[in-house]
Amino acid sequence: MFKLTKRSVEGLEITDSDYLIWDQDVRGFGVRIYPSGKKTYLVQYRAGRRTRRVTIGQHGVLTSDQARTEAKQLLAAVARGQDPSALRHAKRHAPTIAGLCDRFLDEYVDQQCKPTTARDYRSIIRRFIRPKLGPIAISEINRADVVAFHHSLRETPYQANRAASMLSKLFNLAEDWGLRPAGSNPARRIKKYREEEKKRYLSDDEQMRLGEVLAEALEEGSETIHAVSAILLLIYTGCRLSEILTLRWDYVTSHHLELPDSKTGRRRIPLPREAYEILAEMPRENGNPFVILGDVEGQRLVNLQKPWNRIRKRAGIPDVRMHDLRHTYASVAMKDGIDPFTLKEILGHKNLTTTLRYAHLADEAVHRAAGSVAARLAGSMRKRSQRRSLRVVN
Repeated sequence: MFKLTKRSVEGLEITDSDYLIWDQDVRGFGVRIYPSGKKTYLVQYRAGRRTRRVTIGQHGVLTSDQARTEAKQLLAAVARGQDPSALRHAKRHAPTIAGLCDRFLDEYVDQQCKPTTARDYRSIIRRFIRPKLGPIAISEINRADVVAFHHSLRETPYQANRAASMLSKLFNLAEDWGLRPAGSNPARRIKKYREEEKKRYLSDDEQMRLGEVLAEALEEGSETIHAVSAILLLIYTGCRLSEILTLRWDYVTSHHLELPDSKTGRRRIPLPREAYEILAEMPRENGNPFVILGDVEGQRLVNLQKPWNRIRKRAGIPDVRMHDLRHTYASVAMKDGIDPFTLKEILGHKNLTTTLRYAHLADEAVHRAAGSVAARLAGSMRKRSQRRSLRVVN
């Protein structure tokens, strides 16, 4: 044993097998000499009943003084009850973001999420999270990494915000599963980009043109009765597309559509007379439980987009999406004075905030109501004023 210095380490003999030399001042600090001539500094210590060794670095890359300082820090950590070797091993074999995504899809998404939600999650993981963050260990991701990831998607604000929200969910689960310390979620409170809401409503004139085109398409047979009926049901009920395409006859009653499951769970949808009359006229297929039939015998219609593309182009509304029919239903309801709480139940929104996005459309109804109240008050005040005038004249 002697003090490890630059001169003493460089003077060590090269042999046919590797060997260790220990420093005389810092107990546990040593250097390993390999037959190749490479010399590596290390620290040896006891953790419980085991002897552990941690490599510090190669001589030449580190000086003996730098290695000695690092050795003292590691030995100090041992004195505090830590195990540097175990920590390094855990870090080196720590689960990655890619592994977390796999577990998230297998243990959470497939068990807890609706099929459409699961599809969106898988898409975000495949397109954004796995390529950019997949190889990084879960424990090494910090807030700066998440901010940089979010910023890299700034050209698509909607996708950037969805991906950041999903990361937050992933890290919450990582904490629940013991893969990160509690309260360490680096994706919490990431400032979202402003999103331009795609809200399109059919005007009265557009509604009339769409109705004419649907009637003509049905009369001339250019579209099937099931495609036309599906579009009319979307308009008259405000349902989501998936709710109409997967509708079964045993869900239909005289006054409601009783859906056992939907995006927001079990739903009881009011069935207006206009929608019921459409259902009453639709042909059924023996052995097929679905209302909206497809081209394959015994199956439902899967793709309404192609018929819709033809119809909207013919009606002169090429920018209108099928989901905009639901927006139109909500806008008409608001303009007709239906309160947000009632509309929330009709549309099957999970929370009132979603419904209140349409509140500005009720301005006309609010103005009418305010005008009615003011007119009644003014009328009462004029009557009282007239009675008082009559008393003065007498």
